[in-house]
Amino acid sequence: MNAPKNLLIVRTDRIGDVVLSLPMASIIKKHFPECRVTYLLRKYTEPLAVNNQNIDEVLTLIEENGKPAVGKNIVQLKDRFDACIVAFPTYAISLLLFLSNIKNRIGTGYRWYSFLFNKKVYDHRKYGEHHELEYNIRMLKQLGIDEQVNESNARFGLSADHQLIEKVKTDLKNLKADLSKKIVIVHPGSGGSAVDLPNKKLKEIVKLLSQEKIQIILTGSESEANLCQSFIVEKNIISTAGNYKLDRLIALISFSDLFISNSTGPLHIASALQKNVIGFYPKFTAASPKRWGPYTNKKMVFVPALNCTNCTRKQCEQLNCMDSINVQDVVNEAKKFLEIR
Repeated sequence: MNAPKNLLIVRTDRIGDVVLSLPMASIIKKHFPECRVTYLLRKYTEPLAVNNQNIDEVLTLIEENGKPAVGKNIVQLKDRFDACIVAFPTYAISLLLFLSNIKNRIGTGYRWYSFLFNKKVYDHRKYGEHHELEYNIRMLKQLGIDEQVNESNARFGLSADHQLIEKVKTDLKNLKADLSKKIVIVHPGSGGSAVDLPNKKLKEIVKLLSQEKIQIILTGSESEANLCQSFIVEKNIISTAGNYKLDRLIALISFSDLFISNSTGPLHIASALQKNVIGFYPKFTAASPKRWGPYTNKKMVFVPALNCTNCTRKQCEQLNCMDSINVQDVVNEAKKFLEIR
């Protein structure tokens, strides 16, 4: 196919999924500098793309009752693009792209509705042979791009709004945060896509780190406010749960020194912003760090110490595998990142 002039990238799922698709835009711009790159996202993930130097336009998926409004989305997309890449396919999304008169439609060849794509990708992501980010980049082969991406050369293009950074700093000072100290963000909650480190262990980690001369900031959604509140055991720990929408969360993470969490979208934001990160992951394929780990060389990932085989989510939960992660090992690695002796 000819070099695309107007390309649409579709990723209408969650925060981490969108972050791991962002390097597609930088690689497309590298090979086709004149190509106009547009992203189609859900409303709440929009801030991940609006300040991105590699993305020319961001469109929001029009939804009604939590489902794509096919007709209304066709109106905003029809006859605008000569190619699209569907990194997260659903039947409704695939149908509306087919009906939007997009000549080249790149998507998986393994769904029953794959006939709606005319450029098919045959990768079984469920087997976890590659990282999610790498699976996204492999889709670019349909554009004639065969790029070898790794943790050192991946470019996300993600940045925080400078005005929001100053507003967040003012907010934190009003909460009595000491921004002259090194800032550690701990994000206790998760979306449930993996098996988490037990809260009691994460609380131990926070308590031990709070003995150092640092500022610990807890982040989370409004529904996680009580969870975050339970982690406040010292004066140098504050909670911002429920205070920040995604754009302000990005701003907060941008001036942190270390980010600690389970497998979550904000962990991928921190990685994309080149922050030091510590993540906790189970071993089973669908949620393993090989498939979903932070894509950066500034990380330390902890997995269960148990030497299990043919690991499944059910087995991981039954054996309480994540409880085998050693708290002191985590604290020691955090101190290394923070250059605390």
